[in-house]
Amino acid sequence: MAELPASPFSQPARLLVADDNKVNRLLMARSLELQGHRVTLVENGRLALERLASEPFDLLLLDIEMPELDGFAVLAALKANRALRDLPVIVTSSVEGVANIVRCIELGAEDYLPKPVNAVLLKARLQACLEKKRLRDQQAEMVRRFATAEVAQDLQQGGFSLGGKRVQGTVMFSDIRGFTSMVERQSPEETIELLNTYYTLMFEAITGAGGVVNQMVGDGLMAIFGAPLPLPGHSAAAARAALEMLELVSLYNTERAGEGKLPIAIGIGIATGEMVAGYTGTQQRATYTCIGDTVNLAARLEAHTKVMGRAILLDGAARAGLGPVFAPDNMGPVVFKGKSEATAVWALGPQPDSSGAG
Repeated sequence: MAELPASPFSQPARLLVADDNKVNRLLMARSLELQGHRVTLVENGRLALERLASEPFDLLLLDIEMPELDGFAVLAALKANRALRDLPVIVTSSVEGVANIVRCIELGAEDYLPKPVNAVLLKARLQACLEKKRLRDQQAEMVRRFATAEVAQDLQQGGFSLGGKRVQGTVMFSDIRGFTSMVERQSPEETIELLNTYYTLMFEAITGAGGVVNQMVGDGLMAIFGAPLPLPGHSAAAARAALEMLELVSLYNTERAGEGKLPIAIGIGIATGEMVAGYTGTQQRATYTCIGDTVNLAARLEAHTKVMGRAILLDGAARAGLGPVFAPDNMGPVVFKGKSEATAVWALGPQPDSSGAG
């Protein structure tokens, strides 16, 4: 007869037991440890919250009638805590009445087991709760992998809905100069390796300054500073990121030269102003992005770096938000396509080594 597959949570889980009765705690711990789990015991709700705040646990087994802080108060505190509200809780209590059970479930408890707790039933309910937690953890990991930390936090706090809101922020566009001709001269494997390295370096600079990379198309990327989460000094943050991007590219070119490869150069456009930020697409497939004149202007500035021969171009609003730390060069007004009035353009960084169209 074939063996049954191992449970997804056959590895030990970290369990916290909160019960003011010492005998109940010890018997519960013995039963859970025989199942292979690691168990921590506390005698009241206050201590339970303190342990949960300082250590990671997979599940909480919670009594209701306890001194200092009862089970209802613990459930309410967990529900109000974004970091702990998804922790599965099984209530084990001698408190009777449907109203009390309903109250526990409404406060977020996964299950309610009356005392004395049946060991077989506890094991089944425990495995079910741990499996649900495993699936939630996998879902959260997928969100973190395919969305930025800021977007993941925005989804966790406000949930998903199509639409947007007006925000003040800074937009950055960047791409590799001469990328098209570079691709023609090298193998697809070399191109993928180049892009992976390039994105690793650019992400480091952008996220380190508080920005969010929300679009990657070929060698080009778009980053937002100030959405989905507010960012004080977003113009200066974008400028710091841009200068670090140039520095990292310079260091990367030193490595490429040692390998006998041609250097790369990038152009960066930065614009500050109002935009609409939110989720666009469908209920089945959506992306977080920003739209508006500020976004279009940042793209125009990035393209214009080829014309002006400067690595970083900013509009007047972005320049105004830099403060005295930076010393950009005034490049004069430029009338961009689609705009009726001239835009004041400022430049940061050295002249890029342009080698053709990107």
